[in-house]
Amino acid sequence: MTPHPFTLAGARLIALPSGALYWPDENLLCASDLHLGKAERYARRSAASLPPYETRDTLARLDADLAATGAKTVVCLGDSFDDSAAADALSTNEKLWITTMQSGRRWVWIEGNHDPGPVDLGGTHLAELPLPPLTFRHIARPGASGELSGHYHPKASVKARGRSVSRPAFLIDSDRVILPAYGTYTGGLRSDNAALSGLMRAEAVAVLTGTVARAIPMPR
Repeated sequence: MTPHPFTLAGARLIALPSGALYWPDENLLCASDLHLGKAERYARRSAASLPPYETRDTLARLDADLAATGAKTVVCLGDSFDDSAAADALSTNEKLWITTMQSGRRWVWIEGNHDPGPVDLGGTHLAELPLPPLTFRHIARPGASGELSGHYHPKASVKARGRSVSRPAFLIDSDRVILPAYGTYTGGLRSDNAALSGLMRAEAVAVLTGTVARAIPMPR
């Protein structure tokens, strides 16, 4: 799979086709909005039933990105769990899988608006992580610089074979990166939504995920 390298605040970063971001100089992998346990929450609240495989699929992709990059620091950029009960309801095997991935690594859980707060899964829980020249937080702040965030689940559309194809996307400008949602069952917010177009500079690009991390001018 083909990644997309770029620079933010002097830091060399790589947008991976999976939707994760890699910072080679820090050997750091960042993924946002895993929303683990979403199927369980849907079933518990009697919403539409979803096949109960999303947590394993999300963890498998994260495990593959860790194997490919060899990252020694992992930053989960908020909304890692769909709610507190969903975190508690993870199976023993799923919890063991997370613990195994954490072994030998620094693992940081950034707080999100869905997150239950500290859970018994190891790692460090922070409201945000300053790691100059960058800052990792869940929700973008207007006026920030060198910021990596998630929350909005951005997606963008491109024409392919005469039809419009929509994919989760990184939004990147000279101030910030908004990461796509990494979780298997997460939805998305179009990049032309006012919440996103108001945050991103005119030169912003959208990097679509998929087999190739494809950069296009951010649709507005």
